[in-house]
Amino acid sequence: MTAERLSALDASFLAVEGPTTPMHVGWVARFDPPGRGPRPTAQELLDHIADRMEHAHRYRQKLAPVPLGVHEPVWVDDPDFDPARHLHAAQDAETLIDDVLSIPLARDRPLWEMWVTDDLTLIGKAHHCMVDGTAVAELGNLLLDPSPDAHETEPTTWEAAPEPTPGQRLGRAIADRTGEAAALVASPLKLRPRTVTGAARLLAHTLLPPAPATELNKAGSARRHHTRVSRSLDDLRTVRKAFKVTPNDVVLAACAGALRRFAERRGEPPRTLKAMVPADVRSSDDPSAGNRISFLFIELPCAEPDPVERLQAIHRATDQRRRDGEAEDLDTAFRVLALTPPPFQRALAHAFGHPRLFNVTVSSVPGPAVPRYLKGCRLTGVHSAVPLADRHGLSIGVVMVAGNACFGIFSDPSTVPDADDLTQDLDDAFDELLEAAGA
Repeated sequence: MTAERLSALDASFLAVEGPTTPMHVGWVARFDPPGRGPRPTAQELLDHIADRMEHAHRYRQKLAPVPLGVHEPVWVDDPDFDPARHLHAAQDAETLIDDVLSIPLARDRPLWEMWVTDDLTLIGKAHHCMVDGTAVAELGNLLLDPSPDAHETEPTTWEAAPEPTPGQRLGRAIADRTGEAAALVASPLKLRPRTVTGAARLLAHTLLPPAPATELNKAGSARRHHTRVSRSLDDLRTVRKAFKVTPNDVVLAACAGALRRFAERRGEPPRTLKAMVPADVRSSDDPSAGNRISFLFIELPCAEPDPVERLQAIHRATDQRRRDGEAEDLDTAFRVLALTPPPFQRALAHAFGHPRLFNVTVSSVPGPAVPRYLKGCRLTGVHSAVPLADRHGLSIGVVMVAGNACFGIFSDPSTVPDADDLTQDLDDAFDELLEAAGA
């Protein structure tokens, strides 16, 4: 089987990783003990996960570089793959979460790890070059069952495919680059109608206006802190129905309200912030692993004191972006840029994470809408950890699962030492929206 190459977007997450910017996607999942039968130990859960991970081919692969950096690395089977190197047992989740999410993944093996604790918490991370939020949710479909009775998986007879030699990787990379050069010449002609109009919109909404300079966007450390808060999906639905907006609009409005309160507590005047909002552009028949995301850049009207005005302003902006197909425009731009030389791509990847482009990331993904179980233990919540770009001290990830909107607040404590306060701010912002919906 031909080794699959990293896409330009996947490779960008490798390119921007540095000493203070680990670029893995993380999650903290909580489970209740089984309603009947014995409570599984952490090791029993790890053995169960190991059996399931044998069926996830990407999680058995590692990256192999191309000589001379002619092209992006390729995924190859790891002949030394052993789930035990990636799965660990621990006792106390609270003392472990920040440590796990602060340490970069080693690149000489498959780029993921998981921990299971005695209190039925699963802490995991996978490099952003191999997964996006949707792909992590799909991993949950592999690990979790729709009923407390876990189904048995078929034993695998997997054997690692031979790794292409450096010479083979180089030869294929040169051939690919030759073909891409021809495609780069042809692509502007093929994509011109969409590219020209889309470029104008992207310039207007992505680059302009620039994100303001804030205390959230300073040089920081590699240390990470994760805190969590959940709200009932019924609360979200109440606000959505009252104002005829989308669930994502409600999430963004709650974040805007929370960040407004957060600034006031710090003694700072609330100001409009710019959020980078990942948008899934994966089609139903897209077989690819890795990332199939684009981005929207939405202004969060934190300076607006009225919660309804904040919500409606966000709804107007997101609705216009959807009708314009702005996420698809940026996806088209990514595909054209994928045909350009690697040094140019890497420079753009760093520019794309500049703090004048956005202040904060807010990511929302749907989880399973029905109960899910890990060896009989019912899933009660999943809180994500969205990676921080350079000079970005805060991200907010939201997973809709188990009847809750689970907010994961991920921060660099050297620049945002008071991020724990945002949990109460989010609760208060939601209450404010609910009160407005009732009124």
